[in-house]
Amino acid sequence: MFKGIKEDIAAYLERDPAAKSAWEVFFLYPGFKALRAHRKAHRHYEKGHYFRARLISELSRRKTGIEIHPGAVLGKGVIIDHGQGVVIGETAVVGDYCTIYQGVTLGGTGKDTGKRHPTLKNNVMVGAGARVLGPFTVGEYSKIAAGAVVLSEVPPHCTCVGVPARVVRLRGQRIDDLDQVHMPDPVAQELCELRMRVFALEKGQVARAGKGDTDAAV
Repeated sequence: MFKGIKEDIAAYLERDPAAKSAWEVFFLYPGFKALRAHRKAHRHYEKGHYFRARLISELSRRKTGIEIHPGAVLGKGVIIDHGQGVVIGETAVVGDYCTIYQGVTLGGTGKDTGKRHPTLKNNVMVGAGARVLGPFTVGEYSKIAAGAVVLSEVPPHCTCVGVPARVVRLRGQRIDDLDQVHMPDPVAQELCELRMRVFALEKGQVARAGKGDTDAAV
């Protein structure tokens, strides 16, 4: 138990620039408190003590604003930064060293049975307000931008942006693990391509009009 606490605190100190000390994380961080309560609730859930597990989960939700179903599986080194409004469903699986920001939902679509919620592999980052919905896998080291809505499988080492989310290749550009702003924008890229095509068409029309005037003069 103490090893798990040390790993959780170390994860916050390593990946949260605002964390000043282990004592601050232990006593004041709602994400850390929610994780510790969940690990306790999950142990009861695995033993079949479902009411007791859910009671711990509900008390933690009221205290921290973070709702984690006791059936969810969370790996080591996970951090929930700020965390207000985070919801993690019953069959969700969160791998080691994942980072989850406020307002994130790891939920279901309402159409599935059994495994209904997503699986995040190791070292996944989910930006603020993102929605990951459905029983699919988000590959390791992938990043989901703030506000994205992910509805299908995400390969490893990819970045997802938009609604619904699209996978955008990094194209050799390094993106910091905690940077939720400087990510490729597929909408802007499409608009740029459209502008280039319109410019090419207008240029062609001008050229044809000029040729027509020359022919008429002759």
